[in-house]
Order: sequence, then structure tokens, then C-alpha cells
Amino acid sequence: MIPRGFIAIALLSFTIVASPMQAAAQSPSATAPASKKLTREKLSEMRAKWKANKPKLKACRAEVRKKGLIGDDRWFFLEDCMDRS
Repeated sequence: MIPRGFIAIALLSFTIVASPMQAAAQSPSATAPASKKLTREKLSEMRAKWKANKPKLKACRAEVRKKGLIGDDRWFFLEDCMDRS
């Protein structure tokens, strides 16, 4: 028989090891380019520029919804989409 304490320790250690891996896989900042920093000022500039071209923004936002992007990934995708011709 395996002692209950051993099973509890094994499950706890697995949880501790698996949690950071899941967080890194789900974290939007983990997939965002490291050289890009999203600040409030940068976001305001991007939105002001995009409002000048509402039809294109609408199409890019539809693509974001299809892909299910959230957080910074969403904004970086919108930035790339709006820069495309």
C-alpha cells in the first residue's frame, strides 16, 4: 500500500510544477513580442489612428473575434491588421 501522505505530496508537487507551465501557455504576454510594450499612451495613439479608418477597423475586429484573441494579443493583432494594405 502507498501511504496517503505520499499521494498528497505527489499531487501537490505535480500541481506546483504544472501551474507555471499552464500560466505561461495561457498568458497573452508570453506570446506577445518582447520588444513591444503596450502602454496607455501607445494604445490611445493606435485607437485615434484607427478611428480614421472605421471600415478597416471593423473588418480587423471581426478577425480578432474569429481568432478568439484577448488581452495584449488582441491589440498587437489589430495593430498588424491595420498596418496591412
